[in-house]
Amino acid sequence: MIGPMRPVSAFAPVPVPDGRQEIGGVVHLPDARGRLVPVDAIRPQDLLEDETVRKVIGFAMALSDQIARFKAHVVEDLGSLEALLAQDYGLAKGGAKGNKTFLSHDGCLKLTVQVADRIDFGPQLQIAKSLIDTCLTEWAAEARPEIRAIVTRAFNTDREGQINRAEIFMLLRLEIDDPRWRQAMQALRDAMRVIGSKTYIRCYRRDSFDAPWQAIPLDLAKA
Repeated sequence: MIGPMRPVSAFAPVPVPDGRQEIGGVVHLPDARGRLVPVDAIRPQDLLEDETVRKVIGFAMALSDQIARFKAHVVEDLGSLEALLAQDYGLAKGGAKGNKTFLSHDGCLKLTVQVADRIDFGPQLQIAKSLIDTCLTEWAAEARPEIRAIVTRAFNTDREGQINRAEIFMLLRLEIDDPRWRQAMQALRDAMRVIGSKTYIRCYRRDSFDAPWQAIPLDLAKA
C-alpha cells in the first residue's frame, strides 16, 4: 500500500551571506564591479535594497529546494503506484513516451505526467536551409508569401542562438511537390536529434466531476 505524501519541511529561507567584509576595523561591501566600498559610504536606500534582495533570494532558494523535493516525492509515489499496477496486471500505465493521467476516485483531482523530447539540430540543418533558399529563388514570384514568412521565422535565431522549432515543424507539414523541397525536408528530419527528455508534472482540481479543470499553479507568474 502506498503511504501518505511525506510532509515538506517547514518553509524557512536559505541563509544568504550578507557579503560584508571587515578590513582594518571598517566594514565593506563589494559593489557590482568587485570594488570594496565602506558601508558608511553607501546610501541607506542602496543598503535596504541589498538587504531586501538577499532576503527574497533566501526564500527563493528554499522554495526551489522544496519544489525539487516535491517532484522527487511525486515521482517516487507514482512509481510505487505503477509498480503495483504492473504487479496486478502485468502492464505499466500510460504510453511509450510516459504520458499518463492519474485521477482521484471522485474525478475532482488529476495528475498528468508528460515526457517531452529535447530536440537539437545537426549540421544537416544548414544544408536544408541552402536547398530551401534555392527553391525560393528559382520559384521567385510563384513562391507563396506565407511560405517565405515561415522560412524566415524558422531560421531566424533568438537571443540564445536557437532556431524556431515550431516553425521548423510547420515547414515539414507543407505539401510541396518539388524534388529539391522534399530533399530539403529530408535534410531537416535528418538534422533532428534527441538530446534528452524532460518530465512535466501538472496538478489540477475542480469542484465537481463535470466542472472544468483548474490548474494548481506551481509557477510564480501564474500563482
